[in-house]
Amino acid sequence: MSLSRTFFFAAAAAGALLAASFDAKAQFFGDPFSYFDPPPSPPPSYDQRRGAAPRAPGPDDYQPHARPYERPRARQNENRRVASLPPDADPAYSTPVDYDGDINRRQATARHVSDQTGEGAGVITIDTRRRKLYLSVGNGEAIEYSVGVGRQGFSWKGVAQIGRKAFWPGWTPPPEMLQRRPELPTHMDGGLDNPLGARALYLFDGIKDTMFRIHGTNEPDTVGKAVSSGCIRMLNADVIDLYERVGKGTRVVVR
Repeated sequence: MSLSRTFFFAAAAAGALLAASFDAKAQFFGDPFSYFDPPPSPPPSYDQRRGAAPRAPGPDDYQPHARPYERPRARQNENRRVASLPPDADPAYSTPVDYDGDINRRQATARHVSDQTGEGAGVITIDTRRRKLYLSVGNGEAIEYSVGVGRQGFSWKGVAQIGRKAFWPGWTPPPEMLQRRPELPTHMDGGLDNPLGARALYLFDGIKDTMFRIHGTNEPDTVGKAVSSGCIRMLNADVIDLYERVGKGTRVVVR
């Protein structure tokens, strides 16, 4: 065998070994460029929509929890019977459409318990640690409801009063939210898809809206959890029951 042929076979063998080495590394490490790309982002958390000082609800507070956004049906009120608003419902924040018949009234948590709040009759007390809301009714009794509360950093404590009530409340995302998520509707009428649910009680500090609410939800699985940006979520059947028992000016204590 000539020297040139010997050199050729040696070079070919070295090339094969080098290629096999690269193949092995590629199989072990995967595509090297994938390590320079950011990991795929999870679906936007809506829920929608972090112990620090209390802050107003954020963009994640009024959106379905951990579920990609679905544009609300444009004609969701079609074929729905127009409803007369309750006399205490603010018409500027309510939708005169009857969805109450679609609510599963058996999906409720309300029950009478011994009142341990120390508050007088007619006062709402929210225990954020136990994730319960109590309406004191007198004679040592209260009505207890399960609620969803603010997640870490968004929880708050204090005293407020109900300054506004809404029937199938509409929802208008604030401008900063629309800048962040331009696919959101500029306004959503009240309905089954609305994240505020069947009723809303707006909490005020004197004449100032605190931006916190007690409201229903289109995500019943979030009730009993700490997932919101400070607002108090209730099952729709529960919030309808509470709405009918309290009026504007009702004292609300959050502990």
